[in-house]
Amino acid sequence: MFERLERSFELMKASAAVLRQDKELILFPLISGASLVLVMLAFALPAFGLASLDSVQIYNEAGKSSPLWYIFGFFFYLANYTIIFYFNTALVGAAMIRMDGGNPTLKDGLRIASSKLGTIFVYALISATVGMVLRIIQERVGFVGKIIVAFLGMGWALATYLVVPVLAAHDDVGPIDAIKESATLLKETWGENVIGQAGIGFAFGLIMMALAVVSAFLVFLAVSTKSIFLVALVVIVCALVFALAALVKQALEGIYAAALYRWASNEAETPGFAGETLRLAFAPK
Repeated sequence: MFERLERSFELMKASAAVLRQDKELILFPLISGASLVLVMLAFALPAFGLASLDSVQIYNEAGKSSPLWYIFGFFFYLANYTIIFYFNTALVGAAMIRMDGGNPTLKDGLRIASSKLGTIFVYALISATVGMVLRIIQERVGFVGKIIVAFLGMGWALATYLVVPVLAAHDDVGPIDAIKESATLLKETWGENVIGQAGIGFAFGLIMMALAVVSAFLVFLAVSTKSIFLVALVVIVCALVFALAALVKQALEGIYAAALYRWASNEAETPGFAGETLRLAFAPK
C-alpha cells in the first residue's frame, strides 16, 4: 500500500512540474468554474420561479420528482457537462502540447477544444442521460438499490476516465468510439485500481484538512478581536486559498490523465513521468 502511495505522489510531483512550466494551465479550471457558477445562476432563477407556481409540482404524491423537474435537471446536467468537458479537453490538449515539447498557450487549448465542440456536446448529452437515469433509479429503489446505483456510477466514471484525453488527442474520433477506447484501455492495460488519481485525491484531502484547521484557527483569532472587517478579511483570504487549491487539483488531474493516456495508447515516454511508474499506477489487485 505504501509503495503504491509513493508512486502516486511521484506522479503528482511530475504533474506539478508540468504545471510549474505552464502556469496558464490553471486558467482552464478557473474559467470552467466561473462558467459553472453562471450556469447555476441561470438555472436557479427559473427554478425558483417554477417552484413558486402553485400549478407546478416539484414532487408527486409518492414523493418522487415530477417529470418536469427531471427535464429541468437533465438540461442542467447537459449544460454543466458541456462546460466541464470543453475546458477539460482544452486543459488536456494544452498539456499534451507541453509533453510533445511545445509551449502551449490558453489560446492553443481553447482551439483544440473548440475544434471538437460538436463531439464534446454529444458526449455531454450521453453523460447527462446516464446521470439522469441513475438519479431516477436512485429515487425509486431501496437502500441496497442505492448502493448498486452508486457502484454503477463509479463504473461509468472509471470507464470514461480517459475519454477527454482521447478526444484531445484525435481529430476524427466520435463520442461512442472515445468511450469504447477509454474503457478498453482501462480494462486491458491497468486492471482495477486507479491508484494515481486516488493519490492526488488523498494528497489534496490532507491539504484541505490542514487548510481547514488553519482557517478555523485564524477565524477564531479574528473573532476574538471583535473586528468585523478582520473577520471578513480572514474569511475571504481562506476562501481564496481553498479555491486556489481546488484549481491546482483539477489542473494536476488533467495533466495526469494526459500522461496516462499517452503511455497507455503507445507506451511513449513522457518527460518527467517514469514509464514503469505509469505502468504500475493502475496495477491489478
